Amino acid sequence: MKLYLFDTFSGFDKRDIIVEEKLQCSNSTEGEYSNESIQLVLDKMAHKQNCIVKQGYFPESTVGVEDVFCFVSLDVDLYNPIYEGLIYFYDRLVKGGYIMVHDYNSTRFDGVKKAVRQFAQEKDINYYPVMDMGGSVIICK
Repeated sequence: MKLYLFDTFSGFDKRDIIVEEKLQCSNSTEGEYSNESIQLVLDKMAHKQNCIVKQGYFPESTVGVEDVFCFVSLDVDLYNPIYEGLIYFYDRLVKGGYIMVHDYNSTRFDGVKKAVRQFAQEKDINYYPVMDMGGSVIICK
């Protein structure tokens, strides 16, 4: 089984920060959360041979990915990458598959809720709250 890891590994991208400021979603800054390295992440994986690292700006980093997905976890904090992630992965989600979106009820990252609500309205789908620390939601196809 493959596990794709999509990440900039350089923190928040300036393009997404511009959108955050325009929509007044958060006070995030370019490069925030840049303290992760690919090797640090892989060292935490039990089956790192199954991990496919796709470093770069999303969705540009999806080039060459032809797979479908049964479970997707989006934990990218900002409006634009959440919205783009939902667009990209929902169409590639198998019937009965799930997308979990972290930080839906975050008091800091308002863009997550905006992105989920916009996407759900556009697709005429439901989402379901999860009582975890980040106030996540689940979308089922």
